[in-house]
Amino acid sequence: MLYQSVRLLLMCFVKTLYRVRVHGRENIPGRKPFIICSNHINWLDPVIIGTAFPGSYQVHFMAKKELFSNFIFSYLLLKVGAFPLKRKDADYAAIRKAYQLLEDGKVLGLFPEGSRSKSGKLQKPYNGAALIAVRSGVPVLPVAISGPYRPFKPLHLFIGPPFVLPPLNYEHKEDKKAQLKAMSYHIMEHIGNLLPEDRVN
Repeated sequence: MLYQSVRLLLMCFVKTLYRVRVHGRENIPGRKPFIICSNHINWLDPVIIGTAFPGSYQVHFMAKKELFSNFIFSYLLLKVGAFPLKRKDADYAAIRKAYQLLEDGKVLGLFPEGSRSKSGKLQKPYNGAALIAVRSGVPVLPVAISGPYRPFKPLHLFIGPPFVLPPLNYEHKEDKKAQLKAMSYHIMEHIGNLLPEDRVN
């Protein structure tokens, strides 16, 4: 109930301040679970994505732990489905939470780049999103946001066709890392294909 109320307030905020244009809604899978993987250019990206999807598709985003330091803000974040992530360390608790959400048929939202891009161009990805996607076996839904975030100006959100990563097949730890790295760049390639060329490199 609280989620729907907060979502309605955020939708009013977004529609008032920005002219969001959503492209590719037909690519949203009809069944859950799946993982949204998006580029990251602004702290409002989760809000834009969350309000662009139907209300029945509550998106559970990983959010940096620092955002949960304020009690009230932490309470609201938890109620709308966000959960904390320690960005500097391997946060196994956050990864387990992600797997559990997917096992429960939820929608997970991840930013493979880890942090916001100051230039708006794609950055190198971390392997976390690829690891969760390949281990869970659920589809990845690429999403790309094309700014800039300017009041009353168009802001475009592109949704691409979903895809599934192949299983890992390795004998040595180095092979596993190489495969995850390749899969991470494969995810970013799908995101980049949705963006204007000047936002890719």
